[in-house]
Amino acid sequence: MKSIAFVRITMFITVLLFQSFGALAQGVVVKDISARPGDVSTPDGLMDAFYAVVNIAPNEARQWDRDKTLYAPWIRFVATSTDAKGQVKTRVWTHQQYVEATEPLVKSGFKEWEIARKIKVYGNIAHIDSTYMGELTADGKVERFRGVNSIEAYFDGTRWWISSVIWMSESPNHPIPPEYLAQQ
Repeated sequence: MKSIAFVRITMFITVLLFQSFGALAQGVVVKDISARPGDVSTPDGLMDAFYAVVNIAPNEARQWDRDKTLYAPWIRFVATSTDAKGQVKTRVWTHQQYVEATEPLVKSGFKEWEIARKIKVYGNIAHIDSTYMGELTADGKVERFRGVNSIEAYFDGTRWWISSVIWMSESPNHPIPPEYLAQQ
């Protein structure tokens, strides 16, 4: 059984991410820069960079420019969850909307790291299941959470691109299955 603190942090993150985009707008400027070759030469490189950009101290410079280089221009980020009443909630963002919505989390002390990865590659396409653990500092307390990122990527002959990211945080009604916790 999950702790009340775990349920509370999952609900906090869900509420924060589902608030209106306009209310969270911070005016974060994301520049177009060249991708780092190591970030985009393999699916593993994509995933290492994917987590590196958010694992910074609240007062450190953000890596949103680097983050943007990982994604196709039409990228969509999809958060799905189930609220306390059992209602499914879904939110979809472009990269800029995602940056604006998550900047307050990163600024408050959000961290997320990978605990398991499964990559399936067929030719120039890849599906990546990346199980994460994270923590958020709220009211001076560190709360931990877990979930699964489902990522689609493709190779264009030169480099790999992430074309979609869908995630769901673990909840008492949706525990992470064992196969998502084992390393590939």
